[in-house]
This record gives sequence, C-alpha cells and structure tokens, in this order.
Amino acid sequence: MSKVKYRYNPETLSYDKIDKGYKYYISRASIYLLFVLLVGMLTYFIYPYVFKSPVEKRLERENQQLLSQYDIMNKKLDQLELVLEDIELRDENIYRTIFQADSIPNSIRRAGFGGVNRYQHLEGMDNAELVTSTAKRLDIVMKQLYVQSTSFDEVIGLAKRKEEMLRCTPAIMPIANNDLKRTASGWGWRIHPIYKVKKFHEGMDFSSPIGTDIYATADGKVTKITNQKTGYGKRIEIDHGFGYKTLYAHLDKFNVKRGQKVKRGDVIGFVGNTGGSTAPHLHYEVHVKGKKVNPQHYYFKEDLTAEQYDKMIQISSNSNQTFD
Repeated sequence: MSKVKYRYNPETLSYDKIDKGYKYYISRASIYLLFVLLVGMLTYFIYPYVFKSPVEKRLERENQQLLSQYDIMNKKLDQLELVLEDIELRDENIYRTIFQADSIPNSIRRAGFGGVNRYQHLEGMDNAELVTSTAKRLDIVMKQLYVQSTSFDEVIGLAKRKEEMLRCTPAIMPIANNDLKRTASGWGWRIHPIYKVKKFHEGMDFSSPIGTDIYATADGKVTKITNQKTGYGKRIEIDHGFGYKTLYAHLDKFNVKRGQKVKRGDVIGFVGNTGGSTAPHLHYEVHVKGKKVNPQHYYFKEDLTAEQYDKMIQISSNSNQTFD
C-alpha cells in the first residue's frame, strides 16, 4: 500500500493531504519509461564495446587458432622450400648434367604470376597481409613443384633413351689413328697456313693419304653434303640428335647421301685435299647444341687408353700450324 503524502499549508498552519490524480501517475510512469529507455539505449550501444558476447569470444578463439595454423603453415613452407631447393640443385648439377639436358633458369623455376591480381579477394580480410603472403608463397612452391616434376619427366625420358644417347655421342676418332701419328693439329690458336696469321682452329686436323677411310663417329643422319672450291671443300655434316653434330671437311669423295642414316664406324667418305686445304687431311669438328667444342673431349676409353689420350693431346697442342 502506497504511503499517504501531506503538504504544509502556511495559511491554516496545518498539513493538507495530497490527492494524487491520474496525471501524477502518468507523469511518473513516463519518467520511469524514459529512464528505462535511456538505460537500454546506452546498454545497447556501449555494452558491445565494453563486454564481448559469447559469439565474439568464440570467433576470437577461432581467429587465434587460425593465426597459429598460419604460423605452423609458414614454418612448414620454410622446410618445404629448403627440401625443394636441394632437389633443384641435384637436378641441375647431377641429373640434367649427366644427360646433358639444358639447364632450367631460376627465372622460370621461381617465376611469379602476372596479369590480374590473384589475391584481390583476400585484401578485405582480417590479417590480410599474412593471409596474402602465405597464399603467394604456396602458389610459388606449387609452381616450383610443377616445374620440377616436368624436369624429372624429361630426365626420365632421357634415362630411358640413355643407350640410344650413348650411340649418338661422338666417341671415336674419324680415321684409323692407332699410333696417333696422324694427329696434325688440335683445338686452339694456330698459324693459318695461307695467311700466316694467328687464327682460332675450331676442330682437329688428321693428316692421311688421299683415299683413307673416314668413319662416322656416332649414329646419326647425314644432313648436309657440300662441295666448295674454298673453305671446307667437300664436307659432310651429320646430325646425331641429343644436340650433337659432327663435321668432316676437305674430303676427296663421299660414300653417303644426304638424308642417309649411318652408324658409328660406317665409312662415310675418304680423305682429300679440297677447298682451302694445303695438304691431304681431314678437318673434324664436334658441335654441341649449336656450339663448337673441342673434339678431344669426345674420344672415349673404348677408342683410346688414358696414355694414348694424353699423347694425342700433347701432339695436337705442339703443332703451331693447321692444314686449313
């Protein structure tokens, strides 16, 4: 029961009872309602900034767990990159070297992704920098793995053709030269026999009587037969595949035709004195992937012993003049 309230009346010097009408109760109710609304609004707008809801707490825990997972993932990527780098080194310096395959440049192995921004959809996320950097690292590693896988496919293909590759690798001397006395001049700077100036000799010369048999030094296909009054004179070029080509110059006669397949040891022509030659001899060159190389590196133990090989190098180095 509500208390009865009185008001002091100075005229009558007594207390008059206060009658509460409906307006009084309405005003009081309105005040209470406004107060409750004010408290409710303050709670609604301020509470989330001061106190976290159960959902927010759960999401925060999940976010922390995700950050921990990203950290673990980056550490695993570090390990994966180290292992992949070791595999790439082995591939470049062992496998591809053994099979004489072209090297794969780092610019290809570690190439990024050009064009559109592949990570635009990640930019609006929380911790966008961490997520984007991890995604980039993962993409690069995936591309490196693809390049490495392709490289191994190539190496496996070369390994399966190793026997064929060995047959197609220049491995014997182009003329019978068991005593090595026919070795006239080797690779390097020599005095030109006609112009008497120093000129780099990009092959080996073997002196021999006109008509001496000339042998194909590896299996291959005759791709060029020419007859010039100067330069190489009558020459034969053979493509052996796997990047190998050989050239035989200053011939007297041919024993093969263009397009003909030959095997190592087949007689392809005969020693002559044609073109810019000053004496009967064979000029022999080895080309690897379009580059002329020293033929003395392509006489294997099946054709020469270690002692004979050393003697051949000594003889070819001592000569200071070529025959062409």
